[in-house]
Amino acid sequence: MKKASLNLLAITGLSIGLFAFASIKEGAIQGTVSPAEGAREVVAVAGADTLRSQMSNGTFIFSNVKKGTYTIWVKANAPYKDAAVENVAVADSATTDVGEIKLLQ
Repeated sequence: MKKASLNLLAITGLSIGLFAFASIKEGAIQGTVSPAEGAREVVAVAGADTLRSQMSNGTFIFSNVKKGTYTIWVKANAPYKDAAVENVAVADSATTDVGEIKLLQ
């Protein structure tokens, strides 16, 4: 009886743990930079967290982003100036599109 109770307790604990992790779903941030050749790097910052993204033809995407509010920084190549988009909100399981970020000279 004691062994059956321990087995039941273990199974219940594992099930609860799996459901808790299953409910954690991360979001994404996407957008474009123009002109594409003006961008050197795109980063997303939230508090102490910094995420980096690869760009392809000016398009970027940050995957597996935790829920929260981010600032997107585009580090530019000369003669362009760096650009930022603030207060980018990311929700669970959602992709936030910041649209086009235009670099100025």
